[in-house]
Amino acid sequence: MSYANDMPTVERVARTDAGLASELRFSVMRLRRRLANERHPDNKLSMNSMAVLGALHLHGDLTIGELAARERVQPPSMTRTVNCLEEGGFVTRRAHDTDGRQVLVAVTESGRTTLLADRARRDEWLAQRLRALTADERAVLRQAAPILERLAQKD
Repeated sequence: MSYANDMPTVERVARTDAGLASELRFSVMRLRRRLANERHPDNKLSMNSMAVLGALHLHGDLTIGELAARERVQPPSMTRTVNCLEEGGFVTRRAHDTDGRQVLVAVTESGRTTLLADRARRDEWLAQRLRALTADERAVLRQAAPILERLAQKD
């Protein structure tokens, strides 16, 4: 018997919930790393910074506390990230419309352009990989995408 036959296959390991959890964790993390590697070489922003730009693009102006809660980090960590983004011209701060104690963070045109170019590059890489799959495999992924999103949103 060869060593390859002794190795557990994804299908065999994923038969149990624990095995499925392990395989999904590993696969999703590898895919995330691959997507991170497909970023434009001129983009020096961290994935965390890009996530903040994405949240601002999607949800509009947010406070540091709201950003921290969305990204599941502590407010001091978010403050550091926002400071770096502001220094780079990717975000601006302004006074809250109704609460003078709060500051709102907004994505700038430079931040939006950087975000959208980064997404387009990574989306194209992934679309190319998806085109190499069979129609049935792509159909399974279409069904899995909203399920994975729900898993990512759970507390």
